[in-house]
Amino acid sequence: MREGLAQRIKKILSSEEPFPAGSKFAKVISVSNQKGGVGKTTTAVNLAAGLALFHQQKVLLIDMDPQGHISVSLARQFAENGNGLGKILTSRNGFLMNTIFPTDIENLDLTLSDRSLLETEAELAGKIGREFMLRRALTRTRTYYDYILIDCPPNLGNLTLNAYLASDYLLVPCELSALALEGMEGMLETVETVNSSLNHPLRILGILLTRVDRRNILMNEAIQERLREAFQGRLFTTQISINTDLNKAQLAGRPIFQYNPGAGGARDYRAATEELLERLRLEAPSPFEHRSV
Repeated sequence: MREGLAQRIKKILSSEEPFPAGSKFAKVISVSNQKGGVGKTTTAVNLAAGLALFHQQKVLLIDMDPQGHISVSLARQFAENGNGLGKILTSRNGFLMNTIFPTDIENLDLTLSDRSLLETEAELAGKIGREFMLRRALTRTRTYYDYILIDCPPNLGNLTLNAYLASDYLLVPCELSALALEGMEGMLETVETVNSSLNHPLRILGILLTRVDRRNILMNEAIQERLREAFQGRLFTTQISINTDLNKAQLAGRPIFQYNPGAGGARDYRAATEELLERLRLEAPSPFEHRSV
């Protein structure tokens, strides 16, 4: 029987050990692109669901976007109660587990949708160590999950920087269009800053092509060649084709695997989940995996 969230929180709070015996230590992945409309939330939701449904992994999905699209995509509407992610990030000793709710998918939890994140962005600007607030809040939470996926805002502000500094890996959904590289330069500069100036080993796990119209053969090949040159070895083999069922599933508040498991979008995201796990398997262990948080 699934352990209740309240019992899990109580167990964490009552433990005197920094990492309770037998605890997990999640790999944390930011799903990010400075450009909006590239299927970022759709990717975060369906990869998280794929890990939980097909690989029985314990997954936490963190909604760092003030628009709260993840809660809508999973049919969860929450009233503001003062314990949203924004309050956690601006608190001295924020405890992320207080913002987590279970979904109806076994092994998949998500953070409370929080409109106050709009104000949090500005509040963080005046705090010492503002880039590390989410990382601190995740310290104990990581011990209860195998994977944590963060849906980042479509910009490079304080919230996104917090996500990057709490993550081991960066996954970039990228629309296959003539503007595919738009915004990539700024994001790569931020990753370089995180790695060098802030001494955090964030790795680009891969670029996942989304909204692919397979009828545009010549244009697709030309754009993919540009992306291969820019991101050598980081382009996912799997591509997410244009599929109306993905939009319908989001409107219905369901992952594509539950809305229409036979849809092309379901096949694509299941394959992307498999490739994500394979890429993680081939990656050298992150220093964070040795619990140096």
